[in-house]
Amino acid sequence: MRPALLVLTLSLAITTLSLLQSLVVPILPTIGEQLDVGAGAAGWVLTANLLGAAVLTPVLGRLGDLRGERPVVLGILAVITAGTLLAVLTTSLPLLLVARVLQGASYGLFPLSISILRRELPAARLSVAMSVVSSTLSVGGVIGLVASGVLTTGGGDYHRPFWLGLVVCVLALALAAWLLPRRPPTATGSVDWLGAAVLGAGLVLLLLPVSQGHTWGWTSPTTLGCLAGSAVVLAGWVLLLRRTADPLVRPGLLADRRMLVPNVVGLMTGFTLFLSFLAVTQYVQAPPALAGYGFGASTLEAAVVFLLPGGVVGVLLAPVAGRVVARLGGQLVLIGGAACGLAGFLLLAVLPDQRWQVVAVGVLTQLATVVAFAALPTLVVQAVRPEETGIANGVNSITRSVGSALSSALTVTLIAGSVDPGTGLPRESAYTLVAALGAGSCVVIAVAAVAGLVADRRRGGRRRPDELADVEAATAGAGEWSPVSGIR
Repeated sequence: MRPALLVLTLSLAITTLSLLQSLVVPILPTIGEQLDVGAGAAGWVLTANLLGAAVLTPVLGRLGDLRGERPVVLGILAVITAGTLLAVLTTSLPLLLVARVLQGASYGLFPLSISILRRELPAARLSVAMSVVSSTLSVGGVIGLVASGVLTTGGGDYHRPFWLGLVVCVLALALAAWLLPRRPPTATGSVDWLGAAVLGAGLVLLLLPVSQGHTWGWTSPTTLGCLAGSAVVLAGWVLLLRRTADPLVRPGLLADRRMLVPNVVGLMTGFTLFLSFLAVTQYVQAPPALAGYGFGASTLEAAVVFLLPGGVVGVLLAPVAGRVVARLGGQLVLIGGAACGLAGFLLLAVLPDQRWQVVAVGVLTQLATVVAFAALPTLVVQAVRPEETGIANGVNSITRSVGSALSSALTVTLIAGSVDPGTGLPRESAYTLVAALGAGSCVVIAVAAVAGLVADRRRGGRRRPDELADVEAATAGAGEWSPVSGIR
């Protein structure tokens, strides 16, 4: 199979994931109005998707390692197609939430796609291919926002964006069934269903208060109780791993310092991605005569004029970013991307009064996320055994989901909590604070990358992606695989 066709197939699958994730963001008020429910109830449309992802992603990554990626990818695409069809047909909130849980299975497509690329492509092409595929996480998000704006202009039916999602799901399923190669699995063993259930419970207890804290109250007994329960359950899960013969995640993988950098960066990248989306779209829609800032843009204009340029730049940059990662390594690229994101959020913090300045904010923050998505798969692949690629990228995907949920909740809380009673609009200070949080997250990414760079040099240097094939071949069947030191 030609590498270009494989990359196209997997890129469309990942576009499905990011499209379904983002297309509901602009239409939450429309969903609430048309289903006659409050804003808090409509917010569960986002939360249900994250909860489904938290429970399903690690299991699907492990199933891909054990059963082969092709059948699991096809199963995921079939499930999310059914979920999207349900979203198109349903006219009640409970059924829409069921549809969104089913769509949460789409998060499992990313780790499986990286596993397929690692297996099928030569190491010299791997970083560029992973960069192109992973960049669609942010690009597809912009497409979802733009499509929702176009399809619901003038109070259009909230089902329209889901029709688009259904078309993309069907195309992705057909292309994957036609082009994905049939290969034997990379790992042996069984799925640790008990460990998966405990991990899912802990993540649900974490994501519920993170995504609903602004509605429940951050100091309410429900919020604090869920957070405390999450800490207890996740700690118990780690202990369970150590007592399980064939655990869902190898305990050493969680403790590996080489995985710490991509997981921290994944958390912060998910945080900055939604922070940028939400802050820019709400800022530009504020009426300047009343609020003293903003441009009075419509939802459609906010997406097309202020966010789409960043998506276009991301598409063009992705192959270049992959080549730079292959040449210089992921950490150096992360530092450059974090610098772009920092510049973008600092520009937002001064409350720009020109449209081109806000477009620049969108482009710079999108560059930061595209660069991070280009580097993250490479860093994960360099840190784990070939048979752990799916589960390791699944864990990394969960960190991004937690970051996205946290940024969404904090942005809503900060903006809604700063409403001026005189105007009914958020004060300017809310956007300055949101921008400061984004700038801080970019600093964390840069610090994590520098720390990883220093640690690699102390260990003798991290191998470049184009050297991995030789390492894996040399160490196959000869003990535990290590991308840095060979056999341990």
